[in-house]
Amino acid sequence: MSTLLIEGGLVVTMDAERREIADCDILLRDGVIEALGPGLGATPAAQGAERLNARGCVITPGLVNTHHHLFQTMTRAVAQDDLLFGWLKRLYPVWARMRPEHMESAATLGLAELALSGCTLSADHLYLYPDGVRLEDTIAAAQAVGIRFHPTRGSMSIGESAGGLPPDALVEREADILEDCIRVVDAFHDPAPGAMLRVGIAPCSPFSVSRELMRDAALLARDKGVMLHTHLAENAEDVAYSLANFGCRPGDYAEALGWTGPDVWHAHCVMLDDAEIDLFARSRTGVAHCPCSNCRLGSGIAPVRALRDAGVALGLGVDGSASNDSGHLLSEARQALLLQRVSLGADALTAREALEMATLGGAQVLGRPELGAIAPGLRADLAIWDVSGLGAAGAWDPVAALVLCGPFGVRDLIVEGRRVVRAGQLATLELPRAVERQNRLMRGLMA
Repeated sequence: MSTLLIEGGLVVTMDAERREIADCDILLRDGVIEALGPGLGATPAAQGAERLNARGCVITPGLVNTHHHLFQTMTRAVAQDDLLFGWLKRLYPVWARMRPEHMESAATLGLAELALSGCTLSADHLYLYPDGVRLEDTIAAAQAVGIRFHPTRGSMSIGESAGGLPPDALVEREADILEDCIRVVDAFHDPAPGAMLRVGIAPCSPFSVSRELMRDAALLARDKGVMLHTHLAENAEDVAYSLANFGCRPGDYAEALGWTGPDVWHAHCVMLDDAEIDLFARSRTGVAHCPCSNCRLGSGIAPVRALRDAGVALGLGVDGSASNDSGHLLSEARQALLLQRVSLGADALTAREALEMATLGGAQVLGRPELGAIAPGLRADLAIWDVSGLGAAGAWDPVAALVLCGPFGVRDLIVEGRRVVRAGQLATLELPRAVERQNRLMRGLMA
């Protein structure tokens, strides 16, 4: 039986009352939060527990990343000045040369970066499969790093010759896509509460797959009881494509094909209008907000304030490391706050709302009610932030400091009761060797 007592931190619970409890202990047993409150160390339940001193620290739920393309960690700082469609056209030929070892290495480094910045659960959207690449290349990386993982079997089926955006060499036959979706769901998806691995189905976007594949993917996902994910309304080009090719806005297209509901989340949604926001709220459709990527590609400012006010499930995503170009959830929280304020005024979004989106909001988007908050009975996924150092020096509010000024590196990260990061160092793999391998593979792609 594994028992850990975390002692003396300022706990940001994200519970229904949004309590913040000073000098609070947290008792973890077998991957579950058993109790929290002051003075737990003196109780019989804590006898024999391993103890972790968190005095001078803020403890939050583990951060949740709702949208990523981990393979892009191999192609940072490429196509630096392009909008979305031009950026994709520049990078498709590079990605077509990636092999399973590139995918596994990129996923390992991307997930390590997330873990060191406080993330305990990450989604991933892998939508291209050149030369032997399979979804399990990224699953192996998540198991090595030790964080929860929600990979999605993405796909592209409409190449340039058929009016799509990707080159023909990167698209797949739709029958093959659906067959492999069945394979990976049957092999890897774990529906149990507390699961370390779940799998979703995720056609890449309305401009890279057919209407039929979108509909068939939705039917398959509901038959299998898994979630659906895609890109939607990312920028003005995306909306113009939908109007020209489908005769409707992206939200209407999604609804017509079964792509709304609590088992669906869409990435970006920068260009949703009021009617689409209302549709998502009524249908309980989730959104992954990716503010840094939206800035990098000049896509615009997502209507976060309107989405929150409407009650839409809203989490944060770092997006791919070729369009961000990093993987850091607190940076996304800060950028989300800044973008809403530059658009709507200094009171448009608070630091605590942004932190909620990075934790509880992300868990809600990914359908994980047992995650995203610190309360008895929930899973033991925690991030411990040392606010005694330079990053938060002079901060009057240590909770708001996490979003406004730092620290941006986690001191300790606990996933399912296990310590993945200890004293700021990844405990699960030899990071320098992984970085060296990544750079060697990257140089091969460049050549």
